[in-house]
Amino acid sequence: MVDLDNIKTTFAFFDDWEDKYRFLIDLGKSVPVLSSEFRIAENLVRGCQSQVWLLGEYDGEQHRLRLQIDSDAHIVRGLIAIVLATFDERSPNEIVDYDIEHLFKELDLLNHLSVTRGNGLRALVKRINDTASSYLKN
Repeated sequence: MVDLDNIKTTFAFFDDWEDKYRFLIDLGKSVPVLSSEFRIAENLVRGCQSQVWLLGEYDGEQHRLRLQIDSDAHIVRGLIAIVLATFDERSPNEIVDYDIEHLFKELDLLNHLSVTRGNGLRALVKRINDTASSYLKN
């Protein structure tokens, strides 16, 4: 999986959004395919234009959330790669404290996605935050 700093650096390198879209599609190729047994209605993220499935598994010993996310759309898989680079293997506290909107602004993502795709991205992040919140330690 590509790390977030590499994603930011590569995004900053490209001036043209067509190049950034191609990069997103390439990033999506790094996202592991979710087994069909997990592509079920219970794991679907509501509010996404495309089908997106999310599994969050909590490791209580390491206090980390392990995420598996997949989609049937190439560009969405690229967005998933960014979300995974941001949140996978992080503690629930790190996840809920992270300012993902700042990252979206830094990458200028939402200005170049359709409204429905942007809403879907936010729905995915909300679901991850909700999952992380259920494991917060006080």
